Parts: sequence; C-alpha cells; structure tokens
Amino acid sequence: MDPELLNQIPESIRPRVEAAFLHLQIQNRFLSEALRMERIRKFGPSSERLTPEQADLLTLEPVVTAQEVPAEVARPEPVQRAESKPRKAPIRETLPEHLPREKRIIPVAPDQCQCGQCGGEKKVIGYERSERLTVRPAEYYVMETLREKRACPKCEERGVSVAAVPPSIVEKGILGDGLVIDAILRKFCDHNPFYRQAASIERDAGVPVSQATLGSAVLRAGELLRSVSAAMRAELLCGEYIQADETTVPVRSEKTVGRNHQGYLWEYGRPGGPVVYNFRMGREREGPRSFLGQFSGKLQSDGYQAYDEIGGKGLVHFGCFAHARRKFVDAAKLDPKDKQCAWILDRIRQLYAVESEAREAGLDAAGREALRRQKSVGLLKEILTAIESANADALPQSALGKACAYALGQWTRLERYAEAGNGVVEIDNNWAENAMRGVALGRKNWLHVGSEEAGPKMAAIYSVVETCKRLEINPREYLQAVLPGLGSATTGRVPELTPMAWKRARAESTA
Repeated sequence: MDPELLNQIPESIRPRVEAAFLHLQIQNRFLSEALRMERIRKFGPSSERLTPEQADLLTLEPVVTAQEVPAEVARPEPVQRAESKPRKAPIRETLPEHLPREKRIIPVAPDQCQCGQCGGEKKVIGYERSERLTVRPAEYYVMETLREKRACPKCEERGVSVAAVPPSIVEKGILGDGLVIDAILRKFCDHNPFYRQAASIERDAGVPVSQATLGSAVLRAGELLRSVSAAMRAELLCGEYIQADETTVPVRSEKTVGRNHQGYLWEYGRPGGPVVYNFRMGREREGPRSFLGQFSGKLQSDGYQAYDEIGGKGLVHFGCFAHARRKFVDAAKLDPKDKQCAWILDRIRQLYAVESEAREAGLDAAGREALRRQKSVGLLKEILTAIESANADALPQSALGKACAYALGQWTRLERYAEAGNGVVEIDNNWAENAMRGVALGRKNWLHVGSEEAGPKMAAIYSVVETCKRLEINPREYLQAVLPGLGSATTGRVPELTPMAWKRARAESTA
C-alpha cells in the first residue's frame, strides 16, 4: 500500500485496513495463478511463453485457432551465419530385408532399343534399381474346412472315423481366428472401435458383419486370455520390483442410471517385464491390496494413499520424481521469473542426467547404484534444502506452495531410489504411465466398457498386448500361436504360454 495513502487513514482503523489489503493481495495472486493456468490449458503448451498482456488480448478474441497462439509468441531473431555450408544430399533409407519383394521390370521404349548409329539391337547391360514400400489391401476370404471321414467298406459295423475339430477362438462362430485377432489388434492397438471395423469389412469385402458379432468374439478371446493374465500376475509377483498406476475407464452399469459409471484400470508392471491390468469398479485400497497380496518387494507409485498399508511386511515404497517435478513445472509456468523454482527444476534435471548417463554407459544395476551414490545423493540433499527454503517463503495455497508440500510429504520415498533401490528401482514411474497411454487413447474412441463383466476380459487383452509391446514381440504373431488352442490348454500348461515364457521358448528353440 502507498505510504502516503496509509498516512491518511486514521490510526484506529489502520491495522484492519492493512490486514484487509494483505488479504486482497493474497487473493489476487491466487486468482491470477488460476487464470493463467486456465489459459495455458485453453491455448496449449506454446501459450506458456505468452506475456499476461498477450494472453489478455487472445482471451478477448471470439475465436482463436491453433495457429494464432504460436504466431503471438515472441520469436528470437535468426542467427546470421558468415558462411553457409553446402547441404548434403539426403540419404535414402534402406528397407528391411525380411520383407517379401516383388520385381517389376520396366523395358526401354521400343524406339530406344535400336542403335541409332549401326542399326543393331541394344543389349540389356543392367538395371537402375529402386525400392519402395507398398501394401495390398486386406484380403477377406472364406476358409472352408473339410474334415475327412473314413470307413471300412468291408466292416461297416466298425463305424466312421472323422478328423478332429481344429481348435478355434469362437467355436461354431462365423468369424475365423484371423479376423478375431485382427479385430483385437485394431481395437486395442489402433483404438479402432467395432462399429468402424464393421463398416470397413462391409466396404472392402461386401459382407455385413455386425458390431455385436465382433464385440462378442473379442470378449470370448478376452475370457480365454484371463488365464494367461493370471499366470502373468504370478510372474510379476515373483520378482522384486513392481510399478503401479491407475486410470479411469467409463463403464455402463446398472449402478449409475443415465450415465456411465467411473471404473478403474489398475496397472502393475516391471520395466522390461510383464504388464498386468486389473479392472475394478472403484479406486479403493482393496484393489491393490487384493492384487499384490503378500508381495514384499519394492513397490513404486505416485502419492495416492490407496497404495499405503498393503502387501507383505517387507514391502518398501518408492516415490515418483516425475509427479513431484510436474508440480514445480506448473508453478514455473505461472511465474517463469521465480528463481527458487527454476533452481529446483535445474537440480532435478541434473538427477535425470545421471540416469541418462547410466543408460548410455550400459551400466548394470550395481553400476547404476554406484553412480547414483556418487552423484545423485548429494543433489538430493541440495534439492531438499531448496524445497524447504521455498516452502517457507511460498503461500500454502499457491502453485509453488502446493509443489513444495507434495515433495516434502513424499520426500522419504522420493530419495529412496538412490540408495535403497539397489540400482533396480527407476527414478520415476514413467514405465507405468507409458503403459497407460493406450488406455487413454482408447477411451476417446470406444466411449465406454460395455458392462462390468466385460471389464476383466478387456483388462486381460490389454495385459497381453502391452506386454508384447514391452518385450518387443509381434502381438499378432503371439496371438496366432497361442490364442486358438488356449481353450483346450490344461491349467498346468498356461504358465508356458505367457508372452515372457513364449519368447523364451522360441529363443531356446532357435539357439
């Protein structure tokens, strides 16, 4: 408040005026932060560089296109170069050798096949070679199965022998295994809903296949894969390290008439190992408690309290630095000139640089642990001191205050990776978050899970598809090899059919 204006106020009410003015200052700061964050959400990431005045002008516009925001952001002047080096010609990428190839020979025009000097015929001396990647449209065909019948003409009383029915995903169904697997991959890898797939089949093959037929066939496959998902859970719990995360999925349910119920997909995985999704109708602690059972290894997650008080007695919790960093990034967006926030983010960047150094050097767990003790432990102490200092200066309800409060509340778990992680635990939970991207993209296309009963089947399919991606297995190849005969597989054989076991068996057979 202006000192001259303050002197004009009677001393009897001056303390109340000062308190009211301070309250208005705090309120104005909160509202300014909230307004700027909302503008960033509205106009996109490039709007983070807008000045408050530029943001005000864009807000007054009745329509703002995606191209106008970057155009409004100040751009640096291009650097003038004294001498420009000649640009190298682009190198054309070679196509992989494993792809089948077809040759197309283009002859020389007839009027160029005869020598213009002697009149003799020109001989072929070679070819100008080029390669292009191309594709044939999907070919739909009818698989007619003829099961052989045999009988002895001399001994009619011995009856007729008939070839066994080959295993299939949907017994007595109109859809073959190849089409069912294609529908799975289109939906769970390409996020293509069934009604679009049905329209595509009718357009390309002229065969009307209903959305319900496709959906029921895929759910049958999901029911078969639940046993594989259960075996993958056993593989996961046998290890020493699990990352966990959860996300919402809309579910059609009688529990919520007129709108979708908010269900959840809980994801549990290990970097370089299996990923298992568990469908639940809620976000309660019972979800991770029942899935993890007595797991007593290392569990890494965000700060959600449902992960507390679960697992066996020896379970050790680890935090996620990506979640903590994200909150400081939000604070920096609101106040780019805040030196404390910028300093904290710079030190967190150095923590991640240590992780990059370990990856580039190809260090094993022991080597990564040694490097972290050498470089990361000291950085963590500096970061903690800086956060404590920033927390003392920041308003509790400001973006920076909330970022500091979250980090300090999680600090024991956040710093634990550097010393107690044995070089195995990651600095963050990003492997788990990346595994959720397919679900997030799919939500925009398949609208909802059709029923509570369909949720576990969908989770089983996601588990297999995502694990195949993580293990660099072609999901189509795996499903073609495993899925048709899964219905007749014995319980004892199912653990041999998980993606990890299947990949291992293939590697051993070709060794």
